[in-house]
Amino acid sequence: MATSPNVLRSSDANASIEALHQLVMASLDDDQAVETVSIPLAGKSSIADYMVVASGRSTRQVASMAMKLADKIKAEFGRTPRVEGLPTADWVLIDAGDVIVHLFRPEVRSFYNLERMWSFGETGQA
Repeated sequence: MATSPNVLRSSDANASIEALHQLVMASLDDDQAVETVSIPLAGKSSIADYMVVASGRSTRQVASMAMKLADKIKAEFGRTPRVEGLPTADWVLIDAGDVIVHLFRPEVRSFYNLERMWSFGETGQA
């Protein structure tokens, strides 16, 4: 039985999303991000398939993690993610399309508490 092109595209897209998610998680782990949480959004929101929230110990670490992650995404997937918040680096948003990453200083993260807002009654996965 032949497989339709749509099924192949869907499977390829899912593999690409999972590869992007794994790259994000590995990069944050390599850069010693604190309290990394991954929230699956597929089927719950159209904005992305995953939201990843992590903290850095300082604005310098947050900015460094964001720049390295953006560079890795560009090198691996050939697309430049949108990055906002680098000048102050209290909260940096990296929009890589299917995966959205929020990097915070701990005080700013606890103030906004995005995990609670987006967890849909589930606990995030580290």
